[in-house]
Amino acid sequence: MCRCSADSSPINVNDILERLKGLSAAEEFFAVLGVSYDRKVLDVSRLHIMKRIGQYLAAEDFSDLPDQVIAARARAMLERAYDDFATSSPLTHRIFKVLRDHDPDKPATPGRTFVPLDSFLKPFEKD
Repeated sequence: MCRCSADSSPINVNDILERLKGLSAAEEFFAVLGVSYDRKVLDVSRLHIMKRIGQYLAAEDFSDLPDQVIAARARAMLERAYDDFATSSPLTHRIFKVLRDHDPDKPATPGRTFVPLDSFLKPFEKD
């Protein structure tokens, strides 16, 4: 496990939502919210974790809540999103449309033709 912040001091909760909106790297979210992570898990599932926390945050109503409560909830959501992918693969959750659309356990959508790539790669036969 990698500890995002070098010390275990309390996180800065002032204007936490605005600060989170300004972040871009997954590591920044973990550092700001003081959440530990395994570098290997983050390297494999970073986009999935960030998408999942975005879903969790979007489902919450933070209006009129104090920053301390918002920060605690955001931290819990990041831990939950991380745990989702630390314990199972991104293919299990299929949070991205491309993964949902190509679920091998689901039958093909009627009316949509699947043409295997092999058929394009075979050389054309001469008459």
